[in-house]
Parts: sequence; C-alpha cells; structure tokens
Amino acid sequence: MSERLVVIGGDAAGMAAASQARRLKGPGELEIVAFERGRFSSYSACGIPYWVGGDVGSLEELIARSPEEHRARDIDLRMRTEVTGIDLDRQRVRARDLESGEESWTGFDKLVIATGARPQRPPLPGIDAPGVHGVQTLGDGQALLDSLERAEGRRAVVVGAGYIGVEMAEALLGRGFEVTVLNRGEQPMATLDPDMGRLVHRAMDGLGITTVGSAEVTKILTGEDGRVRAVVTDDAEYPADVVVLGMGVEPETSLARAAGLPLGAYGGLLTDLSMRVRGYENVWAGGDCVEVLDLVSGRERHVPLGTHANKHGQVIGANVGGGYATFPGVVGTAVSKVCDLEIARTGLREKDARAVGLRYVTVTVESTSRAGYYPGAAPMTVKMLAERRTGRLLGVQIVGREGAGKRVDIAAVALTAGMTVDTMVSLDLGYAPPFSPVWDPVLVAARKAVAAVRAAG
Repeated sequence: MSERLVVIGGDAAGMAAASQARRLKGPGELEIVAFERGRFSSYSACGIPYWVGGDVGSLEELIARSPEEHRARDIDLRMRTEVTGIDLDRQRVRARDLESGEESWTGFDKLVIATGARPQRPPLPGIDAPGVHGVQTLGDGQALLDSLERAEGRRAVVVGAGYIGVEMAEALLGRGFEVTVLNRGEQPMATLDPDMGRLVHRAMDGLGITTVGSAEVTKILTGEDGRVRAVVTDDAEYPADVVVLGMGVEPETSLARAAGLPLGAYGGLLTDLSMRVRGYENVWAGGDCVEVLDLVSGRERHVPLGTHANKHGQVIGANVGGGYATFPGVVGTAVSKVCDLEIARTGLREKDARAVGLRYVTVTVESTSRAGYYPGAAPMTVKMLAERRTGRLLGVQIVGREGAGKRVDIAAVALTAGMTVDTMVSLDLGYAPPFSPVWDPVLVAARKAVAAVRAAG
C-alpha cells in the first residue's frame, strides 16, 4: 500500500520537494497531493520587479512549471485550494476550495509545510485603498501593472528601501514615473551597514529617485473616488498616484502555530539539518516559512530567498523519497541592483557581529571593476569585516557599477569555508584587464584587513 505525501504550498520549496520525491518514488509507492491557494505554481517572485519594469515581457516567462506539467508527473496539485487547518494527531489537513467554498479533510503519512512569507502590511489608515500595492505574487504584479495603466498622474511612492523597495523604484522609474522612496531607517538597504547604505542613497538620488530617510509613514490619503492620492509621514505629505509597499516580509506560519509546531525568534519554523520539523518525525518544512542556521554567527535567522527555498525543497524531497540530504545553513548572501548600481552583501554587518559578541576590524577600499586603463572600468566600494583575534572573515559588502555585484560570491565561498583574510589574499582568482585589476577589489580589501588585524594585536 502506497504512502501519501501532502504538500502545503505550490511554489518553490513545496513543488521542488514534491518533484524530487516523485523522481525517487513512483505513483505506486508514493501518492503526492499538493495544495496551492493561488492561481500559479512554481514561479519566480524575484522576477516581478523586472516584469513590472518591462525587462521581462510577460507573466508566463516567470513560471517555471505549470500546474498541468506537475499533474503530468503524477502530482495531484490542487490550485485555488487553501489549507485551513493541520490535525497532527489524526495526520490530516483541512482544505477549502476557494471557488466553491467546499471544505474537506485529506489524510497524510508525510507532510511538507511550504507556506512561504507574507508581506508586512501595518494597519495604517488607507493602506487597503485602490492604488496601494504589495508585490508578493504574480497576481500582485498584474494588479500593479493594471493600476499603473489606470493612473491619471505619474507620481509613485515606494514605502520601504530594502531589496523589493529599490527594485520597484527602478521599475517605476523605467515606466516613466516620478519616484519617491520613503524609508524608516536613515539610509536605504538596511542589510548593509549605514556607511555603505549612504552610497546607495547617493546613487539613487543621482538616478532621479528621491529617497527620504527616517520617514515613518502614518497614513495614506485617498481622493473623492477612494483612490490613493498621498502618503503622509510624521512631518510631510507626498502626493501619489500609485503606492508600492516594500516593507519586508515575515514567515507565514499561522497554520504551524495553530498546530503547535515549534517556531523561532523570527516566527519561522524550526527544523533539523534534514529540514524535518524539530520533534516531528513525519513533518518537514522549507522555504520562506522557516528559520535557517547562519554559519557565521551560529544563530538561526529568517532569510527569505528563492535560492534557499529551492534547495530546501530538494533536501526535503530526497528525504521523503527515501534518500538522504541535508541543508547545513547559509552565510546570508544577497545581490540586487537599482538601474546600473549593483548592491551585494554576505556574512555579518557590524551590528550583527556586535550582537553575537564578536570583536572585529573593518576596512573599506575603493577600486574598479576592470584594469583602470581598460575602457569601461567602473568604480566600486568594498567593505570587509574580520574577527579581531583570528582574522576569520566575517562579512563583505559591495556597492558599485557593472561587474561589482557578483564579486560577492568570492566572499560567500570564503565564509562557507571558514577562511581567514590572510588565506583569502592567496586565492588564485582569474585576471585579465577586461575583467579586473591585477589585484581584484575583494583581495585588495583582504590585504587591508590582514594589516588591520595585525595592527589590532
């Protein structure tokens, strides 16, 4: 008699788990039922800003695998069906068909929770008005595009200056809108240290994006037609024909919480190395609804990225399907851009290092993406943190033009390997004038960090 795997969530982690489990076990051994409350499966939410901005031509280009393709592989994917409860004692889930309203129970032998994350949407007056948009799903992206076409004016306000905020600012600028970004922090990109965020602020201003720091939004005003007309902060009012919310996300774990599953400090599910929920033999979780181990700080954190979600799904599917795989953790690598400015980081910021009791040194270097004499050489700034006593690399942040962002991968590998900055200096990186100076900017920073560690004793 075959077992039944139930998957809650039809995007990256959930369907990667279902697909990998199906590769290892056929329909006669494992029945797979997946529930997705939305209209799309296995799509790239990370691509939404580029679709809105016109770099990606259509919604379909962001879909990796349709529901029909999953069903053709003997995965019973039920769209527009929301799981409303988990009964762990009886090993079953309750689901509601969002079209008909009908509810039913489905039993499971093994359960995968991949419920993702929800956008932070504070209960501000006017936040649900027409013209105010989040950008979490493909449906959100389509609604925003429709709103941009209907907007009578060309004034856009983005609330939040994290990854989504700056990417949406670029998209709206490309659509011909006058863009204002309102940020609660003093500088954009809170994933960077403030001195590096200041570089992003300066570059965004240079691109024609008005970036306002220390701006706490208090309400959204609407016109006589009920549509958004302005965003209000503690000390100013900003006219708006469309508003995009980029205030970050938090784990969507309401089902897990109600079922009594263990959650961490950030509200995400806690799992072991196999992505099995701690203390529950037949329950796994992955994607944006979990917390993961930070390999540099040694603490759990919430890192909602598609790369991790797909890896989680592969690990879960292997273990559910009778194989073996683990997800050891992350170093916190991320890269983004706003127009031609590239922004990257990995490892710890200064405040992260202080929070876990690490003593450190920092260095910042200015360099170029290519040999200085080669056409197209663009400036970049690299900041590096190293542990004061040992010289262990703790983190790297990079802000620059073309060729800057992906250099962070050098540091990501070094962090994963636990390298010191002294060892990094000897890395045999590729060199030719069209690609880098003789000393790559990351290695220049490593050399300077070695000197700083020695000077600190």
